[in-house]
Amino acid sequence: MPEGQKCSVKEITLPEPEQKKFDGTVFPLILSPNDEIENQFFIDSTGKAISWVQNELSNIEAQLLKHGAILFRGFPITCPSDFDIFVKAFNYEALPYVGGAAPRTLVVGNVFTSNEAPPDTLIPFHHEMAQVPNFPNVLFFYCDVAPTEGGQTPLVLSNLVYQRMVQLNPSFVNTLKEKGVKYTRVLPNGDDPTSPIGRGWQSTYGTSNKEEAEKKALELVGSIEWLDDGCLKTITRVLPAIREDTRTGKEMWFNSVIAVYRGWKDTRNSPEKSITFGDGSPMDPKTMDVLENVLNELAIDFRWKKGDVVMVDNRQALHGRRSFVPPRRILAALCK
Repeated sequence: MPEGQKCSVKEITLPEPEQKKFDGTVFPLILSPNDEIENQFFIDSTGKAISWVQNELSNIEAQLLKHGAILFRGFPITCPSDFDIFVKAFNYEALPYVGGAAPRTLVVGNVFTSNEAPPDTLIPFHHEMAQVPNFPNVLFFYCDVAPTEGGQTPLVLSNLVYQRMVQLNPSFVNTLKEKGVKYTRVLPNGDDPTSPIGRGWQSTYGTSNKEEAEKKALELVGSIEWLDDGCLKTITRVLPAIREDTRTGKEMWFNSVIAVYRGWKDTRNSPEKSITFGDGSPMDPKTMDVLENVLNELAIDFRWKKGDVVMVDNRQALHGRRSFVPPRRILAALCK
């Protein structure tokens, strides 16, 4: 924290690739309770941790804007209920998970499971809910059960992806700016736990009534089609793939292009058809290889520890999930 700021936490550092420095700024910022004997803090008190968040909120938000993500490590957050209370201390409005593709289960309060895709499935980088008009501004992830092998939640600064792609393939970036993108998805009739995008239309729109589902769907997408097997096909309006963060003036790689091209694959969906330019023209496979390499080169891959909480500025950072050997339980909260 800035010099002179009264605060009972300390910054800690991890080796690459768990934490990196870009233009002199670490990513992510890592905060831990101060464990000096003369300054014993809230290492055994969730209530004191909540008070600290409330007292330091403006400072935390300033650090989030500066760094893009904050890892809170060693805080007294030991269960999903503690996590829910910790998130609510920020006094942000919860964002309902309407229109998202990932299978999720409500755990407690505003806390859900993270994507429940099979453990051997890699979830590519994306900004949360970039394919719908109403996306969360802040994400929180909590490690309830740490994986013993794999299972990282890699993070990437979006403006760095944009800058690198401008260098490597400016024509592709210009086409994205000019044409935008469209996302096409077939939602199953009921949740499909075998798919990384297996959230059924009933769960996606919070209703089993087709007319009500249609109404909610059309608030988020451009067109829909009911298929003979009861599945629902949705096609978004043309959406921007590059967006300026008005807070910083930086251009952001704000899209789910690689997540769709690499990850939206199951018995109902084909990645090549699921993501296109706004005029319906396809993405070039070689360009997708370049983009994926850029994302992985810039990513940080910290290893989860029990009790970790990561706060992500969804406008600044993309995230994903590495494959893993169970058990692993990461929970999430989405905020406006």
